[in-house]
Amino acid sequence: MTGLPYDPLVSAAWLAERLDAPDIRVVDATWFMPSDPRDAKALYAERRIPGAIFFDIDEIADTSSDLPHMLPAPEKFASRMKKAGIGDGTRIIIYDNHGLMSAARVWWTFRVFGHEDVAVLDGGFPAWERGGHEIETDPPRPRMERHFTPRVRSDLVRTLSDIQRAIDGGNRTPILDARPAARFRGEAAEPRQGVRSGHMPGALNVPFQSLLNADGSMKSAPELKQIFESAGLATNAPPICSCGSGITAAVIALALARTGRWDAAVYDGSWTEWGGHKDTAVVTGA
Repeated sequence: MTGLPYDPLVSAAWLAERLDAPDIRVVDATWFMPSDPRDAKALYAERRIPGAIFFDIDEIADTSSDLPHMLPAPEKFASRMKKAGIGDGTRIIIYDNHGLMSAARVWWTFRVFGHEDVAVLDGGFPAWERGGHEIETDPPRPRMERHFTPRVRSDLVRTLSDIQRAIDGGNRTPILDARPAARFRGEAAEPRQGVRSGHMPGALNVPFQSLLNADGSMKSAPELKQIFESAGLATNAPPICSCGSGITAAVIALALARTGRWDAAVYDGSWTEWGGHKDTAVVTGA
């Protein structure tokens, strides 16, 4: 990765040392579940890492889709990045207010549109605050527009038909599901109405929280490798990551990149699409 450590995560100290670099752009990617009353954009307006811009996951999306926050068209993504002052040649650091959750989705989105010079702030805004670094509370400053060239990487995105082919092929392409175990096993209801409980045939459960430390930072590469092996990942085939709606699936992709596997794709529609489709197979139990 040009200008960034090989690790897809950077520390708060690393970012603090480089915050004033002219090519650094910081992105607040905070997003909350629909059941959470907090307002991500309002939090950004109140307190943020200096110079950060806000990435609205639900707006920088295909808003014509019935599915939540699906990837936008390349033209829309490029337009939004241009207005935010993010362009070719910029180094992007993404954070969220969870510690690490929705930032991974935006990290993956930039990679889908061909921008590899992107990393996630390990531990997010809580880590920045714990480190005693400056917090900006004044109104956000506008950025000078930059040209952004989208170069779509279709190898990082999977669709419903791709999942069906993977299952029909005997799961030689592993499917990793980031949802909590109870939802994966079909013991807990899905948060979205009309979506069945359970999982895809042959899928492996890797709850995204199992990849994180108590403070919201990501576990080390050796720890992550052990978690994936224990979950049953025993192939070099590029994995497909899924979750409820395509947000925490990207946490799995980020964790795999930390172990050196940069080839993981995300099923954009994830369980909202699969479990809400009347003709897809759903399995319950372990």
